[in-house]
Amino acid sequence: MIHVLAIITAKPGRRDEVLTAFRANVPAVRAEDGCIEYAATIDAEGVGPLQAPLGPDAFAVVEKWASLDALRAHAAAPHMAAYGAATKDLVAARVIHVLSPA
Repeated sequence: MIHVLAIITAKPGRRDEVLTAFRANVPAVRAEDGCIEYAATIDAEGVGPLQAPLGPDAFAVVEKWASLDALRAHAAAPHMAAYGAATKDLVAARVIHVLSPA
């Protein structure tokens, strides 16, 4: 299994627009072969000093894939290209961590 943690930082004040596009793409991603989990997450409120917040313009995408091949196919999928094109002017930074179980 492959885990992915993608940190997406929108341009100031644009996170909701990026999340709207993300949510519209979720059904196509979840229908992909090998997709186990794919969800956007934002900072939980009231956590206090335990948390290192992402901030008001960022969100994390938590993903699980059956294999690295499934992840590669996901990255090359036409709906991902369309999502990237739709959000390119809204996103300030994207950091993607691809992880294996320890």
